[in-house]
Amino acid sequence: MAQRRFREHFAAVAGVRDPNGSDRAPRTMSTPSRRNRKVPNMTDVHADIREQVRRLCERFPGEYWRRLDADRSYPTEFVRALTEAGYLSVLIPERYGGSGLGFTAASVIMEEIQKSGCNGAACHAQMYIMGTILRHGSEEQKQAYLPGIASGDLRLQAFGVTEPTSGTDTLSLRTTAVKEGNSGYIVNGQKIWTSRAEHSDLMLLLARTTPAAEVEKRTEGLSVFIVDMREARGNGMEIKPIRTMINHATTEVFFDNLHLPADALVGEEGRGFRYILDGMNAERILIAAECIGDARWFIRKATDYAGDRNVFGRPIGQNQGIQFPIAEAHMHTEAANLMVEEAARKFEAGEPCGPAANMAKYLASEASWKAADMCMQTHGGFAFAEEYDIERKFRETRLYRIAPISNNLVLSFVGEHVLGLPRSY
Repeated sequence: MAQRRFREHFAAVAGVRDPNGSDRAPRTMSTPSRRNRKVPNMTDVHADIREQVRRLCERFPGEYWRRLDADRSYPTEFVRALTEAGYLSVLIPERYGGSGLGFTAASVIMEEIQKSGCNGAACHAQMYIMGTILRHGSEEQKQAYLPGIASGDLRLQAFGVTEPTSGTDTLSLRTTAVKEGNSGYIVNGQKIWTSRAEHSDLMLLLARTTPAAEVEKRTEGLSVFIVDMREARGNGMEIKPIRTMINHATTEVFFDNLHLPADALVGEEGRGFRYILDGMNAERILIAAECIGDARWFIRKATDYAGDRNVFGRPIGQNQGIQFPIAEAHMHTEAANLMVEEAARKFEAGEPCGPAANMAKYLASEASWKAADMCMQTHGGFAFAEEYDIERKFRETRLYRIAPISNNLVLSFVGEHVLGLPRSY
């Protein structure tokens, strides 16, 4: 019911989709005159959804996140509130119980969560993981899982790809899934940095079904599976938490002769790497949107403090040494945001978006880190006090220069695949 109200309310304001599922032009595009026509973007069309997300996030102030951070606890109440409001099912079609909105709406939601001082890392995986099932899963798999994910009865939060020995070299992964006749597959191996595995019911797993020596191309021989972790845990799958400098609920997962039924396979055997590529692009864009939200949080925090804090009889914001870094961080953020919007637009339109997704992730994560460092410097010693939330957000946003892909690898990708330079080493 809450999700239906969300769909109808958003449709009435943004005009993207009628409650019955029919498409119609956004209200901002209804003027016949091309000269007077207002072209929508992620800022104006989604103004209402931004406001609704902000209101929800107000129920989870800094004290809530500081307590969780101290205990390294999962934000169950926050994730439940987002789910009940329909925000985590925006990409699921209405026929499966979702909101049926576009990828830009998902990006806006994640940006506003971070901009409000909250942390979407506890649930952002659901948005980009489900795309693999939507595009490549069977109708039976969609019917079995998507309605439950949309309602919150099921959580699809875990993405088992990275391994200790291969890191971001996905094609070198060693986890195997050996076929056993028609009964299914036997999985053995290990994954690391599999965040939210302890708080998820389902995992999307990438494993090798054909030995690397037997395939013509490195991209072949990998397959995607849906793992029901409610059944797998203790029956061939073990999860061990990894305590880190941020509250990211990350783990390592071990597979020891885990049996997966034949219908756990997503799409065709051996084509799994192709299936997850779009998911990786979606992940990069959503992370980039979160970084824009973080950056704007830091900039607002610094601006407010610089205007209120008086030293030597005047606001510190009058000093160029304080004012200029804030202005510079703002400009970097707004420029990065343009790239994020373009990447989201390409993804939603079904256009090739690998370069745009990678550049958006790089520029946004660098902008958020620059804003974080500036905010720390603006606040001086007070920035280290937990009650200001700066040191927590400072730690959280630093992650995205490394994950889900290192910015150095993004530079290498752009140099080689966009600019045509020789492969770097």
